Amino acid sequence: MKFRPILALAATASIALAACSGGATPAPATPEPPVVTPAPAPGDTAAPSTAPEPAEVRLQLQWVPQAQFAGYFAAEAQGYFAAEGLTVTIIPGGPDVIPQVAGSAPDGPEFTLSWVPKVLEARAQGSDLVNIAQIFQRSGTLSVSWADSGISGPADFAGKKIGVWDFGNEFEVTAGALGEGLVAGTDYEKVIQPFDMSLLLNRQIDVAEAMIYNEYAQVLETINPATGNLYQPEDLNVINWNDYRVGMLQDAIFARQSWLSEGNNRDVAVRFVRASLNGWIYCRDNPDDCIQYTVDAGSTLGTGHQRWMMNEINALIWPSPAGIGEVDPISWADTIKVSLATGIIAERPDAFAYVSDIVREALAGIDSAMDTTGAGFTKGTVEVTAGGN
Repeated sequence: MKFRPILALAATASIALAACSGGATPAPATPEPPVVTPAPAPGDTAAPSTAPEPAEVRLQLQWVPQAQFAGYFAAEAQGYFAAEGLTVTIIPGGPDVIPQVAGSAPDGPEFTLSWVPKVLEARAQGSDLVNIAQIFQRSGTLSVSWADSGISGPADFAGKKIGVWDFGNEFEVTAGALGEGLVAGTDYEKVIQPFDMSLLLNRQIDVAEAMIYNEYAQVLETINPATGNLYQPEDLNVINWNDYRVGMLQDAIFARQSWLSEGNNRDVAVRFVRASLNGWIYCRDNPDDCIQYTVDAGSTLGTGHQRWMMNEINALIWPSPAGIGEVDPISWADTIKVSLATGIIAERPDAFAYVSDIVREALAGIDSAMDTTGAGFTKGTVEVTAGGN
């Protein structure tokens, strides 16, 4: 998922250089604990009332409908929202939508999907958005090069053309290079790539940024003119930024603190999160249904590409050792570390940047027979199709 900045980040490179231009990436600081209201353990609380108080809410997506958001489409299609008394309007995103800005507005949507670092940036500029459920447990950002390039890690970026998306999407790549003492514009050429893999496919750049659930598949779905067959994984070198401790927390559910504090809105948030978690559990166990729900929601991507995306999205969520929606403190600390190093934020966020009480109460209301951790989850195998069809 792509995001765009609230303010220009022209000073980012100089801040990042000053922060960590020499040597290896430091170990993360001990995370500051959030303020948490105790909640019962999953299964200890009865299921929600059969007649909860009705509420109408809006959910702002980060991007256009695709399997990245299948859990919310499933929550609608399976009646989980309705069972919680919720009428949910799902608002598509797109290249001209800045979710964290829309969600920060006093009259904005009640719930917003965004990446954590962009909301940290927004909070530094006055937003009161709070992370109430961390859906993705790991980053989906990759850097991809050709196997014959000899580029197998960020230390090999020196003297190369390194493609990234701008609008803040490049922070993991920048941080990974800085961890090897390499600075964009000095040690390698940073090339702003379009939101596709055309520059890599045409060998106009040496490395391209890609999401594991989207652009990486675009390469594999392309015919290799040298063989007449699809490109194969062995044709590529892939850098997974989680392996370098610069992966940042991505898709999460946010709500405004000011909204949460009004009336019974916190209860509405608990019910919304619970329905959404049930939707994601359903997509883990019924991926084909969720692909269809995504198509029904208006996605124009090919079925093959959606199947790849659904498979990879599930692997970003599951397993969730503490329960789906919980924030992993180590991943949170890594996200803060990279956010500081790359100049997204100038100081550590306060303890209210995320809260755990809402998601814990939501988990407590889920049927105890439901698997909320996915401890035995194994990612499936998906056949790549030409053009993603």
